[in-house]
Amino acid sequence: MNTMVKKSDFVLTPYMKSSDLRATYQIFNTVVPYIGLWVLAVKVASLSLWLLPPIVGLMVLFLLRSFSLMHDCGHYSLFRSRWANRVMGFVLGGINAIPQYAWSRDHAYHHKTNGDWQRYRGIADFLSTEEFAQLSAFDQKLYGLLRQPIMTLPGGFFYLVIQPRLTLLLGIHEFIGHGLTCLKSSGVKSFGTIISSHRSKHWQSSEEFWDVLLNNIFVVGSWFMLSYLIGPGLFWGLYATVLTLAGAIFICVFFVQHNFESSYAHKTADWDYLRGAIEGSSYLDLPPILRWFTADISYHTIHHLSERIPNYNLAACHRANRHLLSQVTTLGFGDLLHCSKFILWDAAADRLVPIPTKQKALATLSS
Repeated sequence: MNTMVKKSDFVLTPYMKSSDLRATYQIFNTVVPYIGLWVLAVKVASLSLWLLPPIVGLMVLFLLRSFSLMHDCGHYSLFRSRWANRVMGFVLGGINAIPQYAWSRDHAYHHKTNGDWQRYRGIADFLSTEEFAQLSAFDQKLYGLLRQPIMTLPGGFFYLVIQPRLTLLLGIHEFIGHGLTCLKSSGVKSFGTIISSHRSKHWQSSEEFWDVLLNNIFVVGSWFMLSYLIGPGLFWGLYATVLTLAGAIFICVFFVQHNFESSYAHKTADWDYLRGAIEGSSYLDLPPILRWFTADISYHTIHHLSERIPNYNLAACHRANRHLLSQVTTLGFGDLLHCSKFILWDAAADRLVPIPTKQKALATLSS
């Protein structure tokens, strides 16, 4: 990267302006069709299940777009006001079955540390080459298997449908254990004292807890209601398919935008935020229709340079700064299989590498 390039060289500020009108239009042209497709799917299912695949495909794409808009709300960039972003972020989180506030807090950490692989290990907690070498042969094989592209399918379902519910249950179990410990060890009787002394591993603030709790009430309540209205078989058949595929696609998009052969993967010492944004994120070359359904998140370098730029300004900002983006790696969905090999961090070389073959591993040991 040209070390003379500074963040101040980029024209970003004019594109940070949010528009409530454009944001509202995006919400309507995403949520309304998604609900309409659900209604259409239920009606079509009564005629023939063979007519469902194209409808399900559209449902997946619109859910993918709603996730991208939720992502913008988490950066407080979709709408002008913080309140509007919080409210709509919660609604979109309910549609996507994921607590938006907690997700956005984790995602903000990714932005603050992108390219610093000592602090942030990517979407699947990738290991360093040294850590991988310390695993047993079985665990090494399991590590590689769980990070194969096909695993994004069960991963997508787990990420959206199971994990948020599991987080709440584990958090409640943890709190009950804390309460019992307080009562036994110190004789604390005040419920308020037990609450104030509790530090959960599953949420970092009371606001985050309420977001997780209300999201679960909203999501699980909708499961029961829709199962009653359209039948549990049809509901879960559609719901599980749509969320599994949408979750898998989003994981793949996130993966190829950060895990690729030349990606900037530095240690914390001397880590550079600008290089992390420019060299640690790729430009995903997608057809216009897919750029729309992903809300232009393919312009990922610009997004990392300033997360306050709303999705509807990313393309224009990218064009305005194109001359400064020569170091950005351009990838397509077809590169996923190649990128999927880079699932280890070589801390000594500051780069991502594939799992070594048996021959390479033996050569390394012998040297």
